[in-house]
Amino acid sequence: MPDLREQLEQCFVGRVCLMGLGNTDYSDDGFGVRLAEALAEAGVPDVVVAGTTPDRFVGRVAGEGFDHLIFLDAVEFGGVPGSVVFLDAGGMAARFPQISTHKISLGLLAQWAEANGSTRAWLLGIQPQSLKVSNALTPTMWMTLEALVELLRQSFAQSIASGGDDPGGARLRRASVTAALGVGQGGSTESRPTNSSCSASSAEVAVC
Repeated sequence: MPDLREQLEQCFVGRVCLMGLGNTDYSDDGFGVRLAEALAEAGVPDVVVAGTTPDRFVGRVAGEGFDHLIFLDAVEFGGVPGSVVFLDAGGMAARFPQISTHKISLGLLAQWAEANGSTRAWLLGIQPQSLKVSNALTPTMWMTLEALVELLRQSFAQSIASGGDDPGGARLRRASVTAALGVGQGGSTESRPTNSSCSASSAEVAVC
């Protein structure tokens, strides 16, 4: 089975949108939002901070001609805290049919994103450690976040280097979607602890 890096690099072919989901009022449930904010700060393009209202963005993102939409979200899949699962739309529908803190199931979001017949939906899900009321991520999740920022940044850079993205016309289209959707806006002020299609439908790995 391909490892997470290989699967992500295969997904970074064509136009890719990364969408952060979650509720930052409940500690690790806000992981997807914090990851999206960190990616935007690192210069990764086409990052949407959707929070608890992804339904406001999915339809418009799919209508912008993205080849892949990758949801970033904290999900309970029975793994070690901080470990990662990577699923396609079928995997999302099978494993996460229930409504979550963003009030719409990941399976339904994936179906919606893929309804145009050209966009493929994926989940980069992270096993949370704590869902207690707090605006801070746990230290374990911060370490995972830092590892994923670097991994996703490298995947995007590799896509540009290999010609998997159009640095000309696509960049112009990105400007419009960035303005329309508020892509890459905002940033976390928390203090951190010191310390063309994908081939596989799922992978579970530890990144920290």
